[in-house]
Amino acid sequence: MAAAVRGLVVAVALGAGCSGAGAGDAYDPGAKARARFGVVGNLEAAVPPSCYEDTGGRVNPCWVCHTGGFGPNTLDDAVLQAEYAFSEIASDNHWTNLFEDRRGAIAAISDDEILAWIRDDNYEPLRAALAGDADHRGFVPDLDLALGFDDEGFARDGSGWRTVRYQPFPGVGWPERGSTGDVFIRLPAKFRTTRELYRQNLAIVEAAIAGVIDPAAPAPLPATYLGAAAGVPVEPLVYPVGTELLHSVRYLDPDAPALLATRMKELRWMRKEEAPDSWARQRAYEREADDKEEGLPPRYRGDALEGLVNAFGWRLQAFIEDEEGRLRVQTDEEHRFCMGCHQGLGVTVDSTFSIARKVPAEAGWRLQDLRGLVDRPQVGHDDGEMATYLRRIGAAPRPGADLMTALRPSRDDALALDKAYLVIVREQSFTHGRDPVIAPAGNVHRRIDPEAPGAAETVLRDGRLHVRW
Repeated sequence: MAAAVRGLVVAVALGAGCSGAGAGDAYDPGAKARARFGVVGNLEAAVPPSCYEDTGGRVNPCWVCHTGGFGPNTLDDAVLQAEYAFSEIASDNHWTNLFEDRRGAIAAISDDEILAWIRDDNYEPLRAALAGDADHRGFVPDLDLALGFDDEGFARDGSGWRTVRYQPFPGVGWPERGSTGDVFIRLPAKFRTTRELYRQNLAIVEAAIAGVIDPAAPAPLPATYLGAAAGVPVEPLVYPVGTELLHSVRYLDPDAPALLATRMKELRWMRKEEAPDSWARQRAYEREADDKEEGLPPRYRGDALEGLVNAFGWRLQAFIEDEEGRLRVQTDEEHRFCMGCHQGLGVTVDSTFSIARKVPAEAGWRLQDLRGLVDRPQVGHDDGEMATYLRRIGAAPRPGADLMTALRPSRDDALALDKAYLVIVREQSFTHGRDPVIAPAGNVHRRIDPEAPGAAETVLRDGRLHVRW
């Protein structure tokens, strides 16, 4: 299951190792990735910690990720709700930070210390370091966040990035789990030769990804994109080659209106480099199923220094904090964690999440902010998504006029979550879990018994990424 672990008071976890740079070393964002090049201790790091939840068969958090495929995503992995289909490697829960008691370490960090930490900028130093690194082969962040965005969400720096506001994914995307963040999209240069053409081409992407909610009766789409991109066909539920997505994962600032802290925990980037046809997509699903049946771990093209490439043509590269809080390139093993959600899930739309859940039209070309967003149902549902998810995991409904009110942790809880994550940063123990856990998790398997029943008694096939606005 790739849904969020139920019942943890504060969040659960993910993975990485030890930093290659010590205190006072010159800032080299790629040092750790080079030092650990090709080293992967957990070949199944793509299996997230939430998949180890011990539900006792009583509740079902798995339906939001594992469901019947939609459109070009023909993967139907709903059966994973009812069985732990793990390899021998994955049967052991490698996310041992789930079982650590952080309360003593959290108490040793003052509120003033954590507030100073989360309000410090670690993004601009990364940009500066990589811009001057001729040996860096991967993504160089070129979005100038300090310049900000205009009233249509376009970056003022002329980089082509545009902000996206969306309904957060159930559980793992909620601020009560310890993080918030933002999302940006950019199309290739030929899609944005003028501002008006760029606006129109982005509207086509939105219609193709977020507007097609019934493949049997798709909304009308133009045959091609516009302007210099007129030779690029529009395919429902598929991004054009060259599309980039940028996502920051941030600490919670309890005093910021949208909870968005200055400091980034991670910076994640995706670029679509290939456009596999329907046969190639189906073959990719079959190959992954064959490998799993033979007990083989997942295989990915690429490496940490250039990014891993999934089976559907997306290159992913990510950065995470070193022990001094500087963003560094994630290692090969740390990158594998990203592939768990962006390669083989029935719920995704072209390996992605956010754009399919974009707030419609101009209101969605804004910085991410839960204020004013009410709990909308998934397509095919009557009740709100949050209410449905909570009911299915056996949790109480959340009162609130909007999602921010319902999902916002208290100030003390937000600071505790920030402190718990800072402990992991100082340990550089990401390979044992990267989301904050304050006290040991009591409803998580340390090892999966191959004879054990699955997580859920009833398989639900109604999970959908699209929101009914």
